[in-house]
Amino acid sequence: MDPRSSPTARSAMRCVRLLLGCTSAAELLGTVLAEGPGWITGEGSALYLLDPGGMLRLTASHGLPDWAHERYSVVDPAGELPAAMALKLRRPYLLSPERTSVDYPNRNAGMGTGMVAVVALPMIVDERPIGVLALALAHRGTVPRRDLDVLETLADACAHRLAYLLEHAGAPLAPRNGGAAPNGVRPGPGPGGDPAAGTAHPLLSLAVRAAGHGAFERDLVTGETYWDAQALRLVGRPAPHGGPAPAPDLDLVVHPEDLPDVQAALAEALATGGPYRIRYRVPRRGGGVIRIEETGEVMLDVHRRPVRISGLIADLDHGRAPGGHPDAGRLVRTARDTEAAAGGTSAAGARSALLLALTGALSRAVTVRDVTTAVTDVARPAFGAASIVLDLVDEGRLLPVAHTVYGGPRRTELTRLADLSEGVMQRALARSTPLFSEPARRGRRRGRARDHERPPEAGTAGGPLAPAAWAVLPLVASGRQVGSCLITFGTERVFSREDRTLYSAFAGILAQSLERARLYDTHHHRATELQRAMLPRTLPRLPGIATAARYLPSTEGMQIGGDWYDLLELPDGRIGLVIGDVQGHNAEATAVMGQLRSGLRAYATDGHDPAATLARTSRLLAELDTELFATCLYLTLDPADGTLRAARAGHPAPVRVSEDARAVELELPGGPPLGVAPDRPYPLVVEHLTPGETLLVYTDGLVEDREEDYDESVQRMLGGLELWARNAGSVRLEPGPALERLADLLTLNVTERRSRPDDVALLLLHRLSTVH
Repeated sequence: MDPRSSPTARSAMRCVRLLLGCTSAAELLGTVLAEGPGWITGEGSALYLLDPGGMLRLTASHGLPDWAHERYSVVDPAGELPAAMALKLRRPYLLSPERTSVDYPNRNAGMGTGMVAVVALPMIVDERPIGVLALALAHRGTVPRRDLDVLETLADACAHRLAYLLEHAGAPLAPRNGGAAPNGVRPGPGPGGDPAAGTAHPLLSLAVRAAGHGAFERDLVTGETYWDAQALRLVGRPAPHGGPAPAPDLDLVVHPEDLPDVQAALAEALATGGPYRIRYRVPRRGGGVIRIEETGEVMLDVHRRPVRISGLIADLDHGRAPGGHPDAGRLVRTARDTEAAAGGTSAAGARSALLLALTGALSRAVTVRDVTTAVTDVARPAFGAASIVLDLVDEGRLLPVAHTVYGGPRRTELTRLADLSEGVMQRALARSTPLFSEPARRGRRRGRARDHERPPEAGTAGGPLAPAAWAVLPLVASGRQVGSCLITFGTERVFSREDRTLYSAFAGILAQSLERARLYDTHHHRATELQRAMLPRTLPRLPGIATAARYLPSTEGMQIGGDWYDLLELPDGRIGLVIGDVQGHNAEATAVMGQLRSGLRAYATDGHDPAATLARTSRLLAELDTELFATCLYLTLDPADGTLRAARAGHPAPVRVSEDARAVELELPGGPPLGVAPDRPYPLVVEHLTPGETLLVYTDGLVEDREEDYDESVQRMLGGLELWARNAGSVRLEPGPALERLADLLTLNVTERRSRPDDVALLLLHRLSTVH
C-alpha cells in the first residue's frame, strides 16, 4: 500500500513537506485536504489569492456549488465575509456550526447547514498578504488551540509556497479553466483574472518540450480529456492553435492489438490510484507504427475515488517508424514503481486481464452504491465510454440505480438519457440478449425501427443524449433478471465478435456484483430496522423536561448491535434515564440487549435506586447463557427539585451543560460492566440538575475515531457543547427544537465518516425552569 493512502500516515509535518513541493494553488488546496488532519472535511473549502487590483479572487475550491462560485468568486477585502475578516484581522476567523447556517455564504441560498465549522486563515509572508485559505471542519464546536496551531502552520506553508511561485513563475497560479485539480479540487480564475493561465514554471514547460514529450490531462468527473499540441503530433494528429485540444478517443489512437491491454492497465491504475506506465503502438497513416510510452498518475480525492489523470507521452522511436520492429508490441503495464513486461501478450489474454481488473474493482464493492461507484470510476474510463447508465429491476420495473452513477455536472442530461433509453434497455433485458449499435446499418434501419428499438438519440450528435455508439447489456444473475446497463460512446465504432464477448462477460460480472450488493443492502436494512424496533419509537412527554435522542447503526457488516436507550416514567414522579451497550455486533448481542432492557426496566419500576438496579441487572446477565457483557448508565431525576441519582457500569460518564456554558463530565465513579463481577456493588452518586441545565448520555460510538485519541475526541465534543450553550438562547424559549438541533450537531462527525464501525446512541435531557 502506498503510505500516502493510509490515514495513519497523515501528519502536519508530512503535509507541510508536500505543500512545499506543490506547483499550483489547486494542488496546494488538494494536498491540504488529502494529507492534512482528517477533521478537515473538504466540503466548502476554498483558496483565495489577492489579484493586482487588491481583490481576493477565488483560485481553487472543493465542494462549492456553482452559485457560490458565481457570487463569491471575487471578495472585497474591506467587506464582512469570512475571507475578508481573516485578512483584516490577520488571524484565523472562525465561524461556528450555528453561524454557518446564518452567515456563510448565504442562509437563503441553501449552502449553510449549521453542521460544520468554517475557518478562514490569512496567508501572509513577511507582512505581505498573499491570500486566504478557507477550510470546512468537522468540529462540532470550539476548535482546540492545538488544532488552530496546525491550521495556521498549514496556511503559513501555503503562503510561503505561493509567494515563491508568484515570484518565480511570473504567472497566475490557477489551472486551465474547467480542468479538475488534485483531490477533486475545482480551479477558479487566477488572480490576474485569466482563466486560461497556466500553472507550471516556464522552465518546466520548456524542459518538457525540449524532451519531445507531450502532456495530457483527463478529468474523470466530467469526462473531458485534453492533449497539448506535442501529444497530438506524436500520434499523428493535427495540432490546433491556441492551447490544448480535446483528445481523440483511445480506440482511434492505440493499435487494435494493444487496446485491450492498455484498457486493462488503465483499469488497474484507476482501481488503485498513483503512478502508472503503459507502452503501446500507434498506427501511422502512411503505414507502420510508432511506439509510445505513456507515464501518468491517477489522482484520488479524499474518499479514495479517482478524479484526474495527468501525465506525459513520449516517442520511444524518436520519430522513426519501426514498422515490424520486434519490440513494437511490447507493453509495460505497471501501477506505481515496478515495471513488468508483457511481450507477446495475445489480444485474448489482454481482454482477460481487463476483465480481471474490472472484476477486482467490483469484488471490493459491498453495497449497490459501491458497485455504481466502481462502474463510474473504473469501468467507464477503462472502456473509454462517455457515460454508463444502470437500471435495476424493482417489482417488475426498471428503475435507475442512483444518481451516483451519473455524477458530475451532466447529471440532468444523463438522467434524461436514462429516460430516453428505457425502451431499448427493457428490450435487451426481456430477450436476455445484448444490443450493440451498428453504424453502417443504422441509416438503413432507422426508418423502419420501432420506437422501443431505436437507440437513445436526441440533442447534438455525439453528445451525451446522442451517443455515436452504444451497447445495452442485460444483467442476469442465477437465472434472475437483475437489471440493464447502457454504455454510450462519443465516437462511432464497430463492435467485433471479441468486443461483444468482452462486454457480455462484463455484464455477467456486473450482474453478480449487483445481486450480491442488493442482498447485502437488504440484510443491512432489515438488521437496522430490527434494531430500531427494539428501541423506543418515541420518547414519552414528561413534565419538567425536554428530551431528544438519536440512534445510528453501524455501516460495517450486516450484523446488528446492542446499543439501547430508554426514558422511564417512574411511579413516584421521578424520571429514569438509561443508556447501554452490549458487547458485539450480532444477533446474540441484540437478543441480550432486549433481555437487559426489559430486566432493567422491571427493576427500576419496582422502585430500586440506580445502584441496586444495576447490581440486579448484572446478576441477571451473569445468569444468562452468554459470554457477553454490557456497559450501562442509569440515573433518576426528580423534576421538582432537580435531585439526580446515578450509577455507572463501565459506561462513559454523562455530561452536564450548565447555564453558564460549561460542559463537564459528572464525577461518577463506576463499577465493572454488567455481567463481569455480579457480586460487586455499584457506587451511588447524588447530584443536582438546576433549571436550564442539559444532560447528555451516549455510547462510545459517538466519540470513538480510529484516527484520533479517545480522550481528545471527548474533549472536542465538550468544546462543541460549550459553543452550543453559548449560542443557544433558544433553549429557554424552544427547548425541544434546540435539543433536536444539538442532537444533529453531535452526530455530524459520525455521519461524515467514511465508515462507522460501531453503533451510536445518545439521549439529551434538559430541565425546564418550571414544571408544567
